Amino acid sequence: MEFQLLVVTVKSDFTDNVVEAAKKVGAPGSTVLPAHGTGITEAKTFFGLDLDISTDVILFLLEKHIVDDVLAAVNIAGKFDKPGTGIAFVLPVEKTLGLEAQLPHFQRMLKRHEVATDNSK
Repeated sequence: MEFQLLVVTVKSDFTDNVVEAAKKVGAPGSTVLPAHGTGITEAKTFFGLDLDISTDVILFLLEKHIVDDVLAAVNIAGKFDKPGTGIAFVLPVEKTLGLEAQLPHFQRMLKRHEVATDNSK
């Protein structure tokens, strides 16, 4: 099995929707990290004080065949078509440990992908 890491930065208001959408299309779980940062536009201010808008980084370790489906679901749930809502990107994963409990899930997802691929021929 080959894995990829989907990294999503999103405003905290969207985190639950993004995680649920990813799970619906096969993501086995996620890790959510609170974060803050800067983007192309500066933070909003109120009487000279910066208003820090809460951001989360969501990590999804995925079997490579479901990455596109999860990425599409994240795009919709995170409303990435609107400026300033977040970004997502995929990184290769060379080695993993501790996935024994999740292997049956990954194997089921791989079989579904293989069946879908065979049926589309």
